[in-house]
Amino acid sequence: MQVSKEEILHIARLADLNLKEDEIEKYRANLADILNFANIVNNAPIDGLVETIGANDAVNVFRKDEVVDCGCSKEELLQNAPDEQEGMFKIPKVIN
Repeated sequence: MQVSKEEILHIARLADLNLKEDEIEKYRANLADILNFANIVNNAPIDGLVETIGANDAVNVFRKDEVVDCGCSKEELLQNAPDEQEGMFKIPKVIN
């Protein structure tokens, strides 16, 4: 499946990516490969196959949530923070 430069730039804008001109062709080729593979999977013959959910009968094993004291003070934990504000981890804004 062909992917145009305009489609790559549109997707990059939606994902808030700043692509350089030399990266656009690489992304275009990679996305085309992914879409071609998805097309192959979608068109795979499935007649006569039995539906399966998993390869084995394993199920999720959950544990009870328990509050455990790590033995560290707040100050010790904040030493690992790249930035701190008012006694809390300060992280970069991730949503525009």
